[in-house]
Amino acid sequence: QVQLVESGGGLVQAGGSLRLSCVFSGRFFSNYAMAWFRQAPGKEREFVSAVSRSGSSTYYADSVKGRFTISRDNAKNTVYLQMNSLKPEDTAVYSCAADRTTDRSTARFPSAYDYWGQGTQVTVSS
Repeated sequence: QVQLVESGGGLVQAGGSLRLSCVFSGRFFSNYAMAWFRQAPGKEREFVSAVSRSGSSTYYADSVKGRFTISRDNAKNTVYLQMNSLKPEDTAVYSCAADRTTDRSTARFPSAYDYWGQGTQVTVSS
């Protein structure tokens, strides 16, 4: 069974940085595409970024492109989201997701992922 545990959220001022981590428990982490989504109060879950199984391909929402960087360490069963130049509108609960069959055509859709973490709160003050 796959379990995902996020960490690294917190309160930061606008312009600051945070690095989120998501630790994967289960077998064959390298067989899973990984992604980050976020959900702000009263809003729908929103795609943030995704990374392919090997880490060679990455995808970003336009709203975070150039500010956020996703990466994975298959030896540590961990995916990261480095968030720089944070803005108040980045405030949300950030969740990581995993799936074995997701590819570039489906990476942005929450329904493409079978496994989810519990989320970590990111709050950016102005």
